[in-house]
Amino acid sequence: MKKTLLLSLLCMVLAMPAIAQPGYRYGGYRPRVQTVGRHGNEYIAWNRYYIGLRVGMNASHVNSDSPLLDGNSFKTGLNIGIAAGTQLSYRAPLFLETGLYYTQKGGKSGSGNEKFTYDLNYLQLPLLIKYKHFIGNQTTIQPYAGGFLAIGTDGQIKNYGTRTAFSSFDDGYFNRFDGGLKIGCGVGFNMLYLDASYDIGLANIGQDNFDDTHSGCFTINVGVNF
Repeated sequence: MKKTLLLSLLCMVLAMPAIAQPGYRYGGYRPRVQTVGRHGNEYIAWNRYYIGLRVGMNASHVNSDSPLLDGNSFKTGLNIGIAAGTQLSYRAPLFLETGLYYTQKGGKSGSGNEKFTYDLNYLQLPLLIKYKHFIGNQTTIQPYAGGFLAIGTDGQIKNYGTRTAFSSFDDGYFNRFDGGLKIGCGVGFNMLYLDASYDIGLANIGQDNFDDTHSGCFTINVGVNF
């Protein structure tokens, strides 16, 4: 099911620029939603608000005071969702962006027969401040920073030594809530979008109050804005 969902979204992402009907010289958007900024001796237009589709890959890990939960390698996973942004000021290309993502995080620890993997899957809500810097008629560099909140939906802890599996959130290992800081940078070309970011988990996601356990996650996304 996850493979079907990923393939469907990839088809939507690839098809969106082809089916879009440009109505404005720069960016292909209608003038009624445009503001105009100056780039050198040329005026450039951008949308005051946008909605975007995103799909990408995570490389995540878990750091913990507990030897059982402390990870020593990264775990890959899916990141998929919708972004929405609005311009904060007519005088500068400064935007507030949020959205909703299904993101697969977790980590790995141990070696040999003492190998563990942690699947920690979340619904995640980011809240970001983004600046769009034009480097051409249709190309922007978009650094951003902010925070995120996440609620765990599902996941398993797999013990390869005993060949047993447990619920990550229901069997006394991980809390469902996570939150922290998010920093990154995107590149936009017309409707196409690419970004890389890092989540710094600040919440203690371990259920043991005496051992601090935190998540970290590097993400690469591709998508479209419209």
